[in-house]
Amino acid sequence: MDATPLSDLSAWQRLGGADTATEIAQQPALWETLADTLADEAQRLQAFLGQRLDDPAQRVLFTGAGSSGFIAEMVADHVNAQWPAEARAVHTTSLLTHPALYLQRKRPTLLVSFGRSGSSPESVAAVERVRADVDDARFLDITCNADGELARRGAGRDDTCTLLMPPASCDRAFAMTSSLSCMLLAALATFERAPWGERTTRLHQVAAVAQQGLTRWETPVAALARQPFERVIYLASGPLEALAREAALKVLELTAGRVLAMANTPLGFRHGPKSTLNAHTLVVMLRSTQPLARRYEQDLLDELRGDGIAGRVLSLGPTSDIDGDDFTLDAPPLADTWLAPAWLTFAQLFALHRSAALGLTPDNPFPDGTVNRVVKGVTIHHD
Repeated sequence: MDATPLSDLSAWQRLGGADTATEIAQQPALWETLADTLADEAQRLQAFLGQRLDDPAQRVLFTGAGSSGFIAEMVADHVNAQWPAEARAVHTTSLLTHPALYLQRKRPTLLVSFGRSGSSPESVAAVERVRADVDDARFLDITCNADGELARRGAGRDDTCTLLMPPASCDRAFAMTSSLSCMLLAALATFERAPWGERTTRLHQVAAVAQQGLTRWETPVAALARQPFERVIYLASGPLEALAREAALKVLELTAGRVLAMANTPLGFRHGPKSTLNAHTLVVMLRSTQPLARRYEQDLLDELRGDGIAGRVLSLGPTSDIDGDDFTLDAPPLADTWLAPAWLTFAQLFALHRSAALGLTPDNPFPDGTVNRVVKGVTIHHD
């Protein structure tokens, strides 16, 4: 069976995946649009942030749930390494259950919320909790939905800045694809130390890399997804560790749990998780740009290929002087976090085609409603 290209929307409509296919394919163009949006918003964002990032007493909490929480993880350490302010990631699902571990009443705190819909109960409750528990609290809401609860509740408030993504990024399909990548790049651009012109240039560069990947990888990834793998393991380190978790989640979501997926680090994988390998396992290493990290990655790749236990072991990342990567792209010398959206396109393509190969409907892999696009059934409890 030949691969169904993303551009064949009539075919994807029959397969129940037209929205997902469109939202994966549109990402490079959306990032170009986002670059223009951020250039227009730069002055407003700078005025809202002021000099707070230069203050060691300032805390910046990046938060979200599920895929949005993985955005927070990908961004936080990169930001923390650049500024005197303390930056960390805390999923809303942890913040709400154990607020005393993360909030300090007398410590100035900026809560950066990521939300595709902006209406999940955890996102709204996290803002309310921080507002109640921190005397000097401010809120930057990065969302794809101008009509969502985050945008609606933050309107007109001096303590809140709402940064809206391009409208088309508010994915209609079940899985977050273009919404996630847009919010990730928006946060990186907003909190980067480089001049704004350099920040928007990076957005254009990443868009070019991702378009290269979508063009080059679509057919081989579709063929890979038609193979009967029952388990998929994504491995990565540093900021890409959260990307590996997002990649694994895409497989779980779009295959309705019929393909089990997990994520780990190249060094951590040997400490027990390696026992999951069998002949029906696909292992994917997401390669870092950092030479030291790549040496550890290569050690494990050589080991896994030598063991011969996994059904397939492959790697993807920037073209490098270390040979052996299966999926490579020519990429500019950017940090791993900035290039993460380009590697994410591989995972999105794989999950889409694996879902279709299993006879599922990627736009809605849970027609019985057991799992929903916007989380339901959450009761917010208070002290």
